Amino acid sequence: MSNRLPPAWAKHLKTQPAPKGAAPKVGQPKPQPAKAASSRAQANDMMLRQALEFQQQNRLPEAEELCHRVLARTPEHPLALYILGTLGIGYDEEKVLRYFARAIAQEPLNPYYHLSLGQAYLRLSEFTPAIEHIQHALALKPDLVEALCALGDAYNSFDKGEMALPLFEKALSVDRDHPTARLGLPRALASLGRMDEAAVHLKEAIGRRIAVPAAYNALVSTHKFTGEPPELAAILTELQDPDHGSEGVMALHHAAGKLLNDLGRYKEAMAHFKKGNQAGGKSFDVQSYRRWVDALIETFTPDLVASRTASGNVSEVPVFVVGMPRSGTTLTEQICASHPNVHGAGELAKLRRTSNGLDLRCGSDISPGEAIASMTPQLSRALAAEHLAYLRERAPDALRIVDKMPHNFELVGLIGILFPNARIIHCRRDAIDNCISCFVLQFNEAHSYSADLETLGLYYREYDRLMRHWDKIFPGRIFENRYETLIENQEKQSRCLIDYLGLPWDDACLRFFDRGGSVNTYSNWQVRQPIYTSSVKRWTNYESEIQPLIESLGDLADI
Repeated sequence: MSNRLPPAWAKHLKTQPAPKGAAPKVGQPKPQPAKAASSRAQANDMMLRQALEFQQQNRLPEAEELCHRVLARTPEHPLALYILGTLGIGYDEEKVLRYFARAIAQEPLNPYYHLSLGQAYLRLSEFTPAIEHIQHALALKPDLVEALCALGDAYNSFDKGEMALPLFEKALSVDRDHPTARLGLPRALASLGRMDEAAVHLKEAIGRRIAVPAAYNALVSTHKFTGEPPELAAILTELQDPDHGSEGVMALHHAAGKLLNDLGRYKEAMAHFKKGNQAGGKSFDVQSYRRWVDALIETFTPDLVASRTASGNVSEVPVFVVGMPRSGTTLTEQICASHPNVHGAGELAKLRRTSNGLDLRCGSDISPGEAIASMTPQLSRALAAEHLAYLRERAPDALRIVDKMPHNFELVGLIGILFPNARIIHCRRDAIDNCISCFVLQFNEAHSYSADLETLGLYYREYDRLMRHWDKIFPGRIFENRYETLIENQEKQSRCLIDYLGLPWDDACLRFFDRGGSVNTYSNWQVRQPIYTSSVKRWTNYESEIQPLIESLGDLADI
């Protein structure tokens, strides 16, 4: 996202003058004569306008330098702080939080600053401060459509889809053609299982020519098609429009692929999935990732883990469902969360945020060994207590709280140190099926490994290697939940899952698809269906089209 500061907001980001007679803040220069102050303000404005232009051209280092020049002349200049915050989006969310908070301290009545800080918290799954700041923005500007939509997204992510609906409805009453509101309302409906209503709203968005590619992509996911719908021809026509841009082309190809897959036209479907992934232009450095997995395996030894578990938190509340995306993590969480003593919290970014704070991440300047060495017993205790409080916010009385962020498979060693009694459920699925299921989805930038068949297979091998290591480090602690086993005998495997959680059996776990509340996942249609077998050995439909994947998986391709 090269333009991190929506241009429509720029006119609202003017700094407010300090009240007359107000004493200068500590560390700020004494008031200057009016002429000098005016000259400085004009120079600041010019530099910040230039910074915004650089940002829109994706010249981020130059934009950052100009903001720092303004701060050197006018410490705590709110707009300079705000722009610096926007420059960190997608790169360093902790920095984003700091800069937005400093901007708010200088200009507490600016609704856009509160909105941006709320959205930053939302990206980190920190729902309580996210909701607080977005509500503050709405108190200052009740009809701010972006804030209404952001609050709707926050409630949706917090499993409160029913609270999101009126917010999106209000946003549409303010601006009938606002794309975020137009797509947000059907997303909230879909999360509540109200697929037919979601489809009606998406068709209306398409009819009004609003966010057409994204609307088609969402529409085809509302149900499974058995006959060729008029949407297929319409999507193919849209693909001829050069104005949709690479993201739009990607969305349309994936929509066409999904429809054709439903219709059993697999060769045509795969051609669209390939074109969609190519349009995204994403690339992934497998060699760098492999070196990081090497370093994790070298760092996390039985001795290291044993020496550190004493400073962990003994709580049995946390449950981590890990594995490749599309391996059955959502289904597993739904079965567990159907138990009255279990809360399904969805995909939480909290553990990743903790690991990033320790610099335990791929591409870090320090090694995993150095990152773990920085964890004193006091820090371990503090991080675990903070994580537990974060979970407890969601369900104060639940005996188990499930975080189903799949990529926490990279952080099982950290989980073992922080929570020696946490349950870890590893979802496994036929390797080729799993990879194909990733390839055909329009994933975001975080899943760039899935855009190329050969790269995807090589990435899967690294995931498999790391999980085998964790099994050795934590023998008997990780429950392997095979998707195919679950499909074959739902009740038997579900009973094993609940037993592993240390809870008595409850028949509600067999009717997970009747569970109320929001479901926010790529699988939100599927998880409301009873168990079905059509996804097992699905890859055979595509066999002639996916040879690079099969070859790169090597011995993991169970053909």
